[in-house]
Amino acid sequence: MPKKNIASSGIKVNICIGCKAVAFNDKHIIDLIRQTAEHFGTRKAQINIAVLGDEQIAGINRRFLDKDGVTDVISFDVSDDRSEEKFFDIAVNAQMAKRQAKSLAHTAEAELALYILHGLLHNFSFDDATVRQAAKMHREEDDILKKFGFGVVYDAEKR
Repeated sequence: MPKKNIASSGIKVNICIGCKAVAFNDKHIIDLIRQTAEHFGTRKAQINIAVLGDEQIAGINRRFLDKDGVTDVISFDVSDDRSEEKFFDIAVNAQMAKRQAKSLAHTAEAELALYILHGLLHNFSFDDATVRQAAKMHREEDDILKKFGFGVVYDAEKR
């Protein structure tokens, strides 16, 4: 699987492409990740993004979360509590992003960016377990995505 790595400001981002269903500008996505991490006070991190397909993410879902089926994003904070450096692993489903984008009339790259951002925000203590938490998280996602030129992607009224 091809890997792309860009380090900036102590934040190292690795993207591993296991599914090529969605073409994306890796530099733009890495900038989104890095600037979001910095916005939430992270100065030193290694953030790994795996761009996967349905079958691969279903396997992770089953193995680590004991859930059957596909999902959009799975994120893990594997940081050591005793260290200032953060370590995040985020798996996103490119095939689902492509399907969702088509049904919601925006680009697959924007949907994939949403999944990556959603996983990242979970690692910064955002949650979507309640209606109120989800609304707050989705507003934050859309605010960030607008700043990076993707527009309003989650758009609660469409989903």
